[in-house]
Formats: sequence, structure tokens, C-alpha cells
Amino acid sequence: MTYKIIVSQCTVCGACEYECPNAAISLKNEVYVINPKKCTRCKGHFESPQCAVVCPVPDTCVPA
Repeated sequence: MTYKIIVSQCTVCGACEYECPNAAISLKNEVYVINPKKCTRCKGHFESPQCAVVCPVPDTCVPA
């Protein structure tokens, strides 16, 4: 299972993009999106998905 960003809640701060160890998060059309083919939920890198950990808005990076 991958993660997704709830666009309506995203503040476009960019914190998640820089924390993603797989470069799965990118800015597209002025919103951040997670590429499901690259997202591994940070397995092998961290114990928790870092997009959800660093996001300043609770429940914005969530399981898809």
C-alpha cells in the first residue's frame, strides 16, 4: 500500500518532498503528489512514512 496527499488540506510547504527517501513526492500543477510506483512507505529507511511524520497538517499524508 502506498500513501497519498489530501490536496485540499496540503499547504504546499514542501516538507514531505525533502524527507522522502525514494523521491516519490513531487510538485505537479502547484500541488504535491506521491508517485505510487516509487512510494514504499519508507520501508527499509524509517519506521514510519516520513511524509506523514513531517507534515504540519495532521492527516494530510495518508494511506491510499
